[in-house]
Amino acid sequence: MRKSMWRCLCLLLAAVLLQPTGVSAQGTKKVGGIVTDESGLPLIGATVQVVGTTVGTATDLNGAYRLDVPATAAQLIVSYVGYVSQTLDITAEVMNITLRTDAQSLEEVVVIGYGVQKKNDLTGSVASVSSKDFNEGLISSPEQLINGKVSGVQILSGGGSPTSGSTIRIRGGASLNASNDPLIVLDGVPLETGGMSGIDANFLSLINPGDIESMTVLKDASSTAIYGSRASNGVIMITTKKGSGSDRLKINFSTTLSLQQRTRTAEMLSYGDFVNTARSIGAGDLLGDARTDWNDAIYRTAFGTDNNLSVAGRFTPNFPFRVSVGYYNQDGIVLTDNATRYTGNVTLSPSFFDNYLKFNISAKGAINRNRYAPASSAIYNATVADPTQPIRSGSDAFGGYTEVVTDGVPNPNALVNPVGLLNQTDYHDNVKRFIGNLDMDYRMHFLPDLKLHMTVGYDYATGKSSNYVPAEAASNYRTGGLHTPVGPNRNVNRLFTAYLNYNKEIASIRSTIDATFGYDYQYWKATTAAGDSYNAAGESLNSAWKAGDQRHVLLSYYGRLNYAYDSRYLLTATVRRDASSRFAKDQRWGTFPSVALAWRLSQESFLRRSKTVSDLKLRVSYGVTGQQDGIGNYGYLPVYYPSSGTNSQYIVGGYGNYGSYLQPGAYVSDLTWETTRSWNAGLDFGFFNNRLSGSVDYYTRQTSDLLATVPTAAGTNFTRTITTNVGNVDSKGVEVNLNAVPVDTKDWTWNLSANLTWQRVEITNLSLVEGAEVAPTLVGAEIDAKQVQAFAVGQTPYAFYVYKQVYDENGRPLEGVYADLNGDGQINIDDRYFYHSPSPDLMLGFSTSLRWKRLTFSTSLRASLGNYAYNATAANNGALETMKYAVSQLYNLSTSYLDTGFKTRQIYSDYYVENASFLKMDNLILGYDFGRLFHDTVGLSLSFMVQNVFTITNYTGVDPEISGGIDQSFYPRPRIFSLSVGLTF
Repeated sequence: MRKSMWRCLCLLLAAVLLQPTGVSAQGTKKVGGIVTDESGLPLIGATVQVVGTTVGTATDLNGAYRLDVPATAAQLIVSYVGYVSQTLDITAEVMNITLRTDAQSLEEVVVIGYGVQKKNDLTGSVASVSSKDFNEGLISSPEQLINGKVSGVQILSGGGSPTSGSTIRIRGGASLNASNDPLIVLDGVPLETGGMSGIDANFLSLINPGDIESMTVLKDASSTAIYGSRASNGVIMITTKKGSGSDRLKINFSTTLSLQQRTRTAEMLSYGDFVNTARSIGAGDLLGDARTDWNDAIYRTAFGTDNNLSVAGRFTPNFPFRVSVGYYNQDGIVLTDNATRYTGNVTLSPSFFDNYLKFNISAKGAINRNRYAPASSAIYNATVADPTQPIRSGSDAFGGYTEVVTDGVPNPNALVNPVGLLNQTDYHDNVKRFIGNLDMDYRMHFLPDLKLHMTVGYDYATGKSSNYVPAEAASNYRTGGLHTPVGPNRNVNRLFTAYLNYNKEIASIRSTIDATFGYDYQYWKATTAAGDSYNAAGESLNSAWKAGDQRHVLLSYYGRLNYAYDSRYLLTATVRRDASSRFAKDQRWGTFPSVALAWRLSQESFLRRSKTVSDLKLRVSYGVTGQQDGIGNYGYLPVYYPSSGTNSQYIVGGYGNYGSYLQPGAYVSDLTWETTRSWNAGLDFGFFNNRLSGSVDYYTRQTSDLLATVPTAAGTNFTRTITTNVGNVDSKGVEVNLNAVPVDTKDWTWNLSANLTWQRVEITNLSLVEGAEVAPTLVGAEIDAKQVQAFAVGQTPYAFYVYKQVYDENGRPLEGVYADLNGDGQINIDDRYFYHSPSPDLMLGFSTSLRWKRLTFSTSLRASLGNYAYNATAANNGALETMKYAVSQLYNLSTSYLDTGFKTRQIYSDYYVENASFLKMDNLILGYDFGRLFHDTVGLSLSFMVQNVFTITNYTGVDPEISGGIDQSFYPRPRIFSLSVGLTF
């Protein structure tokens, strides 16, 4: 990993401690220049000091420095962490300096929970990606910056819409029904996952990717246990950019212009095959005279822009600042789809009393204004729509769109015109978010090794949404249109953190002690406003909902001890006590410990002077983490809810007058944490002055007391399901990371990185009584009211649960003929079997960058092997019966019909479970850095990028990368062409 995080810290520290001293104008001379590494890249925050004096400064974001030095000064010493220091004679007014890497000084600082740590002192499985190594291109949400960059991390976007979020999984997740999302910590503030109720679905989309300095992934229990009850699924630490310690004001402006095109859509019958098939079933009279490509009608070439402006500098030598604003606007490739974001960020980092007291004040604001296309419905309707029907009817009825009409009104059982559906639906939201935090570090004057850190964090979001459909639209014709205003809804997240840190190097016993003890209080509140749905005339549609108020609190104490002996033998021990208001008082507290050991073999006498081995470290860790997200806030209490809807209300005073009653919700009084116990063993290595480096990790995890939703007992007066602790899940995996620099000269640099992940997840118990036999539990998305995935002991979660298809001698599937697996002479659910799962066996990532002078070329690829997907489009629309339903309308068929000849749908057939392994090129980038222009006043860089370049797969559906494994009405991921311009002043 690169040194960007440490650079920022060095820049701040050096700017404060080594600010130019007040040397009088007489008897001085000027010296300046640029400090770079061996590849010519500027070193930010390098220390430049006059030998024998306190006169010094730090290089700015361009690596530049300038000093007024005493006339008698003879030498400069230039130093930077991770590089060999140089002492040079002052021979000229301009002195450009190149530092070479010090392979034995692995001092990169990595952000971890409640602090930072040198990379060579890490004992856990931690991966840090700096802004220098982020994915480039049009990035709508922060998680996309590290997609494919870290082993063990899988990021699946919800589709090609600019408004869609992503599913993030670290080591496959550890739960079934509770959340499998990692904890996201932004500048020390843990964020609540999930969007705002009824409004925005992607909570990360409100964070400007351009403001992010680094993202650190904590994977094993040694690194995550400090977050206790929220850490079973891993932790992602997001650190934003801070102010510059340079006297020179630094202004950066970047703009990216993009063009997006659809890549692939579902394969349906051609116009000719459709017409012939319709006539073969005697439905020729329903054919029209048009030749309509419905996909061309709903998809478009989409344009977008992403603009960021930042200003960094310092008000005084001890007061750095950074201010940034951003504007992002992206149309989706489906008509009317759009995402717009405005962001602002102010960071102030003053320090006082010779750096004994430091503050970091950060305020981030964002406004999201999205218009959501009813894409899933529109894509399905366009996929199966009759290509012989026109888009426009030629009349003014229903907005002028062709619709299926019965008795003069749109038939409610018919497909709605997909173009009309998109253009006549105005569903938009407006979400505002503010995230602020105040950090204070005080290094005690009486004991400089002891530091007090305090953080006050506040995360506030408010939003409204509105869905409007005019009265003439076919989709809501019978109700006279639709108007559903939602909000204002509000989310509040308040945090107070205080911890003491003692860091002491005891030279006499060759030991370093780093101890932390702290306290956290975090409070969440989510309120939803009461509301109702109306028709276009403002009349209620009797679907009112009540206002809601959800709250929970987490109280925590934690401690961590890092001990290093002779920089060779390392110990990390942590413990956290969490109390969550989501559980009853006697179940509220949980304890989450961890311990880790590491041995730096490269510091042993037999390797210390090796010219081959630069770094070699063995790691092993064990820890316990918890899970309490995704289960609601009051699952242990008997909560009563007002009934809603006429099916759960009483008739009062005659038909049409309905009265609500209080309906009990199911609860479990002794509900408690999910608990995950993890082992991790790892090896970090570096060879040939770290030109080749990497890591290998093996882990196992056992999760018990799963928070799962199960059916309630018959005869109860509760809802049909209940959340309780039931079952166990085990997982294991291997992760490999490799980094190489095959070429590193003045003109040429070639970097390579690759990662590999192998993982297995297995359900080991699903019963309240361990070992009891439990029938498979059907789960997953429904296809024609049927489910083809299940939970079962011995299986991967969400494995496909289907019939084994029988084929004729020519390899063609026989309709309705399945293998009688239990041999009882009949085909029923007992003959269904588990056939693969959406989880991959192997995930691979590869990236490379090549620099020749100022020209750079880079690309990233990802591969997923062994993952399967259920082609629901083919299954649901691949039989002759689906061409003509009861209404006077024809539906197009999947081309799979030509291969099967099925007359009726075979939803449970394993024929539709396809190998979805793939190789994708995520991006291809060509860039040129023009350097400093116009008398060194402006820096200019240009880059051209292609994203989603190609996909190689045998999967016949739209996209093999499907979250959840069910491919139906999938919003295609577009191919994106971008031009980016960067200016530095």
